Amino acid sequence: MRYLCLIYFDEKNLDVLSEKEYNAHVDEALDYNDELRSGGHFVASDGLLSVQSATTLRVRNGKVSITDGPFAETKEQLGGFYLIEAKDLNEAIQLASKIPSICFGCVEIRPVRELIHS
Repeated sequence: MRYLCLIYFDEKNLDVLSEKEYNAHVDEALDYNDELRSGGHFVASDGLLSVQSATTLRVRNGKVSITDGPFAETKEQLGGFYLIEAKDLNEAIQLASKIPSICFGCVEIRPVRELIHS
């Protein structure tokens, strides 16, 4: 089963990192991608640009409204994701607990609903 691991953190915590610290964190994340790949769990992962670059769309009564910024004002923002393959939620939790960015905030784990035509 596939699980989406959503990484949330306060962007300000990244802004205070030196370039050396930031690059070390990126290297750690890339190493973890390799670890997931070697175990057959890796599907995809990436970081996201700043929440300031977000655009939120809503459709109500057939009309599209566009808002600059994130969906909701919160202290922590969605900063990246991992899409992993795991046999069950327990294995997904074990894998997600090793995501390097968890030290900056939290990781939400959500099973992926497979959509198929009936």
